[in-house]
Amino acid sequence: MPTNGLHQVLKIQFGLINDEDRYLTAESFGFKVNASAPSLKRKQIWVLEPDPGHGAAVLLRSGHLGRYLVAEEDGCVSCEAERPARDCRFLVRPQPDGRWALQSEPHGRFFGGTEDRLSCFATAVSSAELWTVHLAIHPQAHLLSVSRRRYVHLCPQEEKMTADSDTPWGVDALLTLTFQNRQYCLRARDSRYLRSDGRLVGEPEAHARYTLEFKAGKLAFKDCDGRYLAPVGPAGTLRAGRNLRPSKDELFDLEESHPQVVLVAANHRYVSVRQGVNVSANQDEELDHETFLMQIDQETKKCTFYSSTGGYWTLVTHGCIQATATQVSANTMFEMEWRGRRVALKASNGRYVCMKKNGQLAAISDFVGEKHSLPTWGAGVLVSCDATALPAPRPGEDEEFILKLINRPILVLRGLDGFICHRRGSNQLDTNRSVYDVFHLSFSDGAYQIRGRGGGFWNTGSHDSVRSDGERAEDFLFEFRERGRLAIRARSGKYLRGGASGLLRADADAPAGVALWEY
Repeated sequence: MPTNGLHQVLKIQFGLINDEDRYLTAESFGFKVNASAPSLKRKQIWVLEPDPGHGAAVLLRSGHLGRYLVAEEDGCVSCEAERPARDCRFLVRPQPDGRWALQSEPHGRFFGGTEDRLSCFATAVSSAELWTVHLAIHPQAHLLSVSRRRYVHLCPQEEKMTADSDTPWGVDALLTLTFQNRQYCLRARDSRYLRSDGRLVGEPEAHARYTLEFKAGKLAFKDCDGRYLAPVGPAGTLRAGRNLRPSKDELFDLEESHPQVVLVAANHRYVSVRQGVNVSANQDEELDHETFLMQIDQETKKCTFYSSTGGYWTLVTHGCIQATATQVSANTMFEMEWRGRRVALKASNGRYVCMKKNGQLAAISDFVGEKHSLPTWGAGVLVSCDATALPAPRPGEDEEFILKLINRPILVLRGLDGFICHRRGSNQLDTNRSVYDVFHLSFSDGAYQIRGRGGGFWNTGSHDSVRSDGERAEDFLFEFRERGRLAIRARSGKYLRGGASGLLRADADAPAGVALWEY
């Protein structure tokens, strides 16, 4: 049975870039290491682990091999240690420009070099021993102040970001980390960047770029003047403080940003818990009580809905749905059926959730649409029927809902081979990049429209290729298939996928593998 996991700290994975813009790589053959790769893929991902009982020493584990980086006394390096050992311990020495020097803890020498000529034998730090940290996690997350135990969010009316929220609720809690000139920017949901003086600006200028530092598994953001971001004052305004070394006040956790959604029923009203524990479609505006955090269980692919009042949707007596459960159980899990622009939800009693005449939701329907269903493009199930016999509104509407993702107004997509990014000098889209573009998302009647660089819309063209140069919006359907991953369906009914060529195409038959996107 799945367990609760509302607030999960992300495991920090990263790549290390040397002075020649090449990534540290762990090879399977001979467990050798080199710095030859031009981009960040599986072999270039590393995880920083503490070494308990050895002070500030850390371990570097290859995310690809699961083995540890080793620096022997003679300077030879490899990635062959299956378990932490003395020669696996390193000290991270942050430099003024934010880069790292990695010093062997037992031998005192520095690690560096080029291509396949890497060693840990330098007695002093030169440019060859400096490494830039490039995060390999998905860059859209929530930011939690370690000292205040409060979440950072945008305050649009006050033109600032503050760390004063008990929960990361709603679209304003979304932050996007963008990698610029070997540094990171904090981008709010309205696409503005946080300056170190607390102001929000439209461009990633020098004072809106930060170098990352790690301390005890936490993150610190250092500005160009050597000061660190921290929540300041009673409101927790996020800005650079006075400290030149990170204390607890300057440390943050990155947490996974689960999808938050609103649902609209057949009566064109929002599903809500505003009037009590009963989940009902009875509101005309979408606010916190109409927003639900959706989590998908990796094993069963069923989902839960968590409300702003602190309860999960759960099946109770007579099939009613209430937001009262404090723990995940079988009765809080719902199976999603994607039906074109709509979704149907099946509860643990095997029946579909429908809207009763008073707007309350209950799992009491044996079928979606009972006997009839109108065909629509992209529909998951099509049932032929006599069109002259169809009433209006059509049967089945009570079991179907519009589901809208609200906390991704800007979108970063990553597939099995890398991020989606504009191809250089073209409006085509690559799917295998270590850097990413940020796309803008809009929504209309169950479908999404995606805008890229320059304001061009995503559209499907010849040979099923997907481009970002459309003058008119084209509709795409999002299907949330796995935890943190969605499938995107084009108007042809095919799914968008990556592939060996690196081009984004709309020709996949099933929402799996290369047709799933981390968002």
